[in-house]
Amino acid sequence: MPIAGIGSRFIAIVVDYLILIAGGFVFTLLLVVVVTAVHAFASWSENWVIAFIFILVFLVTWGYFALFEAFWNGKTPGKRAAKIRVIHRSGRAISFVEALARNLVRYIDYLPGFYAVGVVAIFMSKQNQRLGDMVAGTLVVHDREIDTPHWGEMGNRIYREVDAPQWGEIGNRTITAATFAPPVPANSPMAPPHLSVVLPTPSLAKLTASDLQVLEGFFARRLDMELPVRAALAQRIATALCAKSGLAIPANTSVETFLEAVAHQLREVARMG
Repeated sequence: MPIAGIGSRFIAIVVDYLILIAGGFVFTLLLVVVVTAVHAFASWSENWVIAFIFILVFLVTWGYFALFEAFWNGKTPGKRAAKIRVIHRSGRAISFVEALARNLVRYIDYLPGFYAVGVVAIFMSKQNQRLGDMVAGTLVVHDREIDTPHWGEMGNRIYREVDAPQWGEIGNRTITAATFAPPVPANSPMAPPHLSVVLPTPSLAKLTASDLQVLEGFFARRLDMELPVRAALAQRIATALCAKSGLAIPANTSVETFLEAVAHQLREVARMG
């Protein structure tokens, strides 16, 4: 998944804070009633009431981000609006502990005002991580949405998952990407090797959405693997796909290039379907 930039994250945080402000307005109205009742029927001092309010505001603000990210697939309402989400660096969903860690450090990222420290950290990080992300080992990435037709099976049709357009972007490419990096033809010497590998469509039709998900998972994590482990896993996946579909690895083609070709052509079949 492409890493989310500061623009998408800014949109998400603005939406989230608008929600928090609206909730705070309602909370303030209720608070007026509560404080009046405290003065009328209880002997609590105003200092205790103020302390309770500060603690409650902290818990609500912190809990909003941490609980949504932990139990709503790494998203807050703002992140959902901006079509981004938080994942662990390994590619899996974040746990509650990781959501807790990244949001406790949020208050340091906020210093000295409106995420100044966090913005500096994002610009200095290769993976656009603020301090909370570095502590928790998390990344903010562009989400994926289900295309039409979406992943699943209906007869021999294959459905696919695609990158969601992001605020002036097409897929994971900006609207200016074509100007600076035009698509490379498959027969060009500069084209990736897997584009020159042609696999039989009847064999590809025997593969399903779950097979492509396995391939995508391998591609997302292979750079973090040790080379022997990576090679062994690629061979295992290729062997399973060949046994299921009847495909064979073409001569002079590496195992990983074969896997990339399978994934690419499955996406193409889905696009034409």
